[in-house]
Amino acid sequence: MSTKTKVMSSAVIAGAVAVALSASVSAPASAAGKEKCYGVSLAGQNDCAAGPGTTCAGTSTIDYQGNAWTLVPKGDCTKYGAEGQEASYELPGDRQGSLEAIERDLPTG
Repeated sequence: MSTKTKVMSSAVIAGAVAVALSASVSAPASAAGKEKCYGVSLAGQNDCAAGPGTTCAGTSTIDYQGNAWTLVPKGDCTKYGAEGQEASYELPGDRQGSLEAIERDLPTG
């Protein structure tokens, strides 16, 4: 392989790595137009980074766990469980979705 070919191959590889890295740093396309909504997911159906006692996606252990979140369409989170909201999503009891972690329905011990 000639020096010129090696340089071109290296440049192509470096470019491919740069593109891959930039894609992994930006937000995933599926998250665009969405927001984290705490306290609305069923056990094992949360998105990544639930609160203490969980490690990542699918690791919440309690339905509607207050420190576990799931992505919902932007603007919908506070409609979860809210009475009288046009696009209300039903939650049991007096639960409502929250844009911040809430201290209810947390795992014990």
